[in-house]
Order: sequence, then C-alpha cells, then structure tokens
Amino acid sequence: MPAVIEGGRIEAAPVVQGCLSKMAIAPGEPGGPVRYTLRAGEHRLDLNARLGQPLELNWTGAIACTHCGRATKKSFAQGYCYPCFKKLAQCDTCIVKPETCHFDAGTCREPEWAERHCFQPHVIYLANSSGLKVGITRGTQVPTRWLDQGAIQALPILTVETRQQSGLVEVLFKEEVADRTNWRAMLKGEVEALDLLAERDRLLARLDGGLGRLRERFGVDTIRALDEAPVTFDYPVLEFPRKIVSHNFDKQARVSGTLLGLKGQYLILDTGVINLRKFTGYEVAVS
Repeated sequence: MPAVIEGGRIEAAPVVQGCLSKMAIAPGEPGGPVRYTLRAGEHRLDLNARLGQPLELNWTGAIACTHCGRATKKSFAQGYCYPCFKKLAQCDTCIVKPETCHFDAGTCREPEWAERHCFQPHVIYLANSSGLKVGITRGTQVPTRWLDQGAIQALPILTVETRQQSGLVEVLFKEEVADRTNWRAMLKGEVEALDLLAERDRLLARLDGGLGRLRERFGVDTIRALDEAPVTFDYPVLEFPRKIVSHNFDKQARVSGTLLGLKGQYLILDTGVINLRKFTGYEVAVS
C-alpha cells in the first residue's frame, strides 16, 4: 500500500506479518473511545490511529494452532488444531454450556486446568450490545468480555463461586432475557440506551424463587447480589455500515478498504466487516 511522505516521494507502507490473536481492547480515557490494538504475532498496531486510513490484510494461507503452534489446514474453535480441540478442556462443550460441567463425574479433560479456571469467582451481568442480554464471565475478565461483545452498557448483578454455578444462573435468566448478541444490529449502531438498573431489579424479582433454590443447593452465600453502577462504552466509529457485508479469509485472502470503525472484535471497513477473532491463528500481512 503506497504512502506519501515528506517531499512527495512515494514508498511502500510498513508491512507487519504474523498470526492473528483477538484484538486487545481497553477502556479509553474518561469520555474518550475504547482503545484497539491489532496483534499479529509479535507485532502491535494501534488501530485507533488508523481510523479514516486505508488498511489491508492479506492471509498467507498458513494457520497455526494457538495452543501448540503446529500448522493446521483448518482452525477449530477459533484458533485450535484438531488434536488440541479434542483434548483441551477449554474446547469442551461445557465451556460454552457451563451448567453441563462434568468435573464431579471425574471426566474432565484437564482437571488441573479446570481448578484454575472454572473454580474461581464468576460474574453474571446484564449488557446492551444489540438490546438487553445476560452473560457470564470470570471476574478477571471484566470489562474485557463486554468490550469483546461490543456492549455500549454493562452492569454486573451477581457473583458466584464457580463456573458451573454461573451457567445455572444464566439458564435461569434465559427464561426472561436473551443470552446472545445480534451482531448485525450491533455493527449498524442500532442500539438504544437501556435502564439497566431497572432491568436488574425487574429480573431479580421475577427470578427470586429460582435463585433461592440454587442457594439452597449450593449454599446461601454462593450466589451474592452486587450493588454496582452501570458502565458505558464509546467505540471508535466514524461511520456505521448501512448494509452488512462480511469478509472471510477462507473465501478471499485479501481484505482491504478504508477503516471506518472498530466495535466488538470487528473491523468496520468501507468494503465490509470482518470478525478478527474468528480468524485467530491465521497468518496475515498487514499494511
């Protein structure tokens, strides 16, 4: 991609190359937008600084497993080779559906990993990414989880002691509220602000009986209410797309356009959008 420098001489813009990781996202300064960093191998690129400028990503055709590093023809579960996908506890279905945890049955793929990741405090939260939703995350992943989902508002409402408990609470809340984001609406910016405190109080009142039964099962102090204020996020978007067109490295190795925005794990280009997290482990050249 050519770049004009002082004196009018044209040179090729710097190219960085490496395997993609999900973008690093951090809250911005008070009143400022969320900060985005693209990660390609050891390289880091400040994407906020690239807003309004051309951006090009070229997939080399190579994919590396994010766990073991071996080459793979296909990525499983957003970044793993097939052997790792089949053996790692972090790729088991109970990670997506924690209420199905089978640790006590002695069938966990990696008991030591589970003890470090699943047997620690988790937060149940309400968020507004494309409308009201419920979600769960480890306490250490706040607010990263909300930013990855493109939430403009979020509110922690309960804390529990284990991942399985968080899944059971989430199942209870799913009787009243969605647990998924409409990513197209999220990217179009078609999201109105909500009164999350009022929604919290409404849901806790309606689900009081179910929460009481879970406390009887696990202990009265295992599921605790939180009294926190909602948080809001402003994403660096110059222009939301009117129509969603998705880029896919598996179908087209070259993705390019003017960078118009960043939300969730998506790049918003004038040519379409791409979910970089979906292509974790893909080796790309970025210019």
